[in-house]
Amino acid sequence: QVQLVESGGGLVQPGGSLRLSCAASGRVFSITRMGWYRQAPGKERELVATITNGGITLYADSVKGRFSISRDPPRNAVVLQMNSLKPEDTAVYYCNALYQLASYLNSWGQGTQVTVSS
Repeated sequence: QVQLVESGGGLVQPGGSLRLSCAASGRVFSITRMGWYRQAPGKERELVATITNGGITLYADSVKGRFSISRDPPRNAVVLQMNSLKPEDTAVYYCNALYQLASYLNSWGQGTQVTVSS
């Protein structure tokens, strides 16, 4: 199993920046990809950004050029740097790890609230 613990998030004004971090523990050697998803009230959970072990990144169109995802291998962590935040970025952000044991499995963090408001 893989466990994820998120940190960061909070309240920020439009145009501001926030940094989310997610540390993995457990069978971290089995992780193939990590990333961030978000869910706004009344909406479905959606992909924000992912990064593979090889460093290949994928971003939602809505965050391209504003958000940046990176890995911190010594801490088995993934970081999401969010710049030029907009009110529509307000959501609960969830860390995700895709890992492979006998089959591919997903692990989710508990979620962290990001609110963009003046």
